[in-house]
Amino acid sequence: MSNFVAGPAAPPPVTPSPAQSGTVTLDARTRRRALWGSAVGSTIEWYDYFLYGTMSGLIFGPLFFPSDNAAVSQMLSLATFALAFVIRPFGGVIFSHIGDRIGRKKTLVITLSLMGVSTVLMGVLPTYAAIGLAAPILLTVLRVLQGVALGGEWGGGLLLAVEYSEKNRRGLYGAVPQTGAMLGLALGNIAVLASDAVFSDDQFESFGWRIPFLLSAVLLVVGLWIRKKIDETPSFKKVVESGTKAKVPLVETFRNHRWTVLMATGAKVVETSTFFIFATFTLSYAVSLGFERSTVLNAILVSAIVGFGAMLAVGAISDRIGRKRTFLGGTVAIFVYAIPFFWLLNQGSVVLLYVACLIGFGLIWPIYGALIGTLLAESFTPDIRYTGSSLGYQIGAAIAGGPAPLIATALLTAYDGAYVPIGLFVMTCAAISFIAVSFAKERAGQELDTEDEAQPATLMTEAK
Repeated sequence: MSNFVAGPAAPPPVTPSPAQSGTVTLDARTRRRALWGSAVGSTIEWYDYFLYGTMSGLIFGPLFFPSDNAAVSQMLSLATFALAFVIRPFGGVIFSHIGDRIGRKKTLVITLSLMGVSTVLMGVLPTYAAIGLAAPILLTVLRVLQGVALGGEWGGGLLLAVEYSEKNRRGLYGAVPQTGAMLGLALGNIAVLASDAVFSDDQFESFGWRIPFLLSAVLLVVGLWIRKKIDETPSFKKVVESGTKAKVPLVETFRNHRWTVLMATGAKVVETSTFFIFATFTLSYAVSLGFERSTVLNAILVSAIVGFGAMLAVGAISDRIGRKRTFLGGTVAIFVYAIPFFWLLNQGSVVLLYVACLIGFGLIWPIYGALIGTLLAESFTPDIRYTGSSLGYQIGAAIAGGPAPLIATALLTAYDGAYVPIGLFVMTCAAISFIAVSFAKERAGQELDTEDEAQPATLMTEAK
C-alpha cells in the first residue's frame, strides 16, 4: 500500500449561476405556464379581431355603411376591415419597441387591454340610423385601435412561447400561439351562430349581433389574470443581463436586418391572404351563391377546429424535417388548390362546401400557418426579435391580408362573378411566399440565442 499522504482537500468546482453562464434553467411547469398564457391571450385577441371580420361580411354594411347599392355597402364595410391591416405595422413598431426595451410581458398586458376595450365598445356603438355619419367614423376608430393592439400583440405572444421552448420543440411551441387564430375564429363563429339561433333575423340585426362583442369583456378579465402570472422570457432576461438591448430597435432592424424583414414580409403574404379568403371572403361569397349563412359559418367552424389539430401536428413535424421545407410544401399545395377551391363552392352542394373548406382551411393552410411565427422568430437576434418579427409579419398582413377580401370582391364584380381571377390572385400570393422563404435559413434544432444567428447581410448566401 502506498504511503502517500493527501494534502489539503481541493475546493469543489464552482458552478456558474444561470446569470453568469448566460443560461436560464426552466422547469416543465414554467414552460407550460408560458405556453398557456401565449395561447389564451392569442385566442382572445384573434376572437376580437375576427369577430369584426365576420360581422363586416354579415351585418356592418347595411347598419353602418348604408347605400342604395348593396355591393357598395359591402365593400365599404370590408374596407374598414382592411384598414386595420394598414394600421397593424404601426402597432407593431410601437409595441415591439416597448417589448424589446422594457419586456414582453408588460407589453402583452397593454395590447390585450386595448383590444378588449375596443371590442366591447363596438358592442354598444349606435348605428348610422341613430347617430348618422358619426357611427361609421366611430366604428372605424375602434377598428384602428384593434389594428394597433394586434400589431403589438402578435410578436409578444409568439415570443412568449418560442423563447420559453426547448430547441427541439420550438416548432410545436411556436404553433401554439398561431392556433389562437383558429380558436379565436372558432369562438367568434360559435358566438355568432348562437346569437343567430336565439334571435330572429330582425332581432339579430337590431341587437343580437352585439352580444358576441360584449362577451369580450369576460375574456379580457380571464386573459389579463393569466398573463400577469407569467414571468419575463429567458431571452429577454439574457439581453438585459448582457447589456445588449438595442437603443432604437427599429433603426437597428433596418440597418442590419432589412433583408430578413423583406423575407419575413414575403413569407407572410400567402399565410395572411389565404386565411382571410377562407375565413372572411368565403362567408359572403358562399351566401351569394345561395348557401345559408349558418351553413357557411358551420363549415368554417368545423374547418377551424380541424385546422387547430393540424397546426399542432405540422409544428411537431417541422421539428423533425425543418421549417423551411414544410412551409414551401404548403405554398405549393395552395398554389395547386386555389382554383379547385372555388370550383367546389360553385357546385352548390353543402357536402362539397364542407370538403372545400376542410381541404383548404383545415389541412393546407395549417402547413404554413403553423410555422410562420417560428420561422420569423428564428430569423432575428434576441435584441430586436420582437421588432423584426412584428415588422415583417404586419407589413405582409397590410399588403395582402386585410385587402384580400376586398380584392376578391372587386375581382368578382369586375369579371361578372367569375372566380378564376380570384384563384389567380391566390396563386400569385403563393408564388411570392415560395420565392421569399426559399432565401430563409433553416434553424430547426439549433439553439435560439447564439452567435450563429441568421444575419440579413448573408441571408441569401447562407440559404439552404
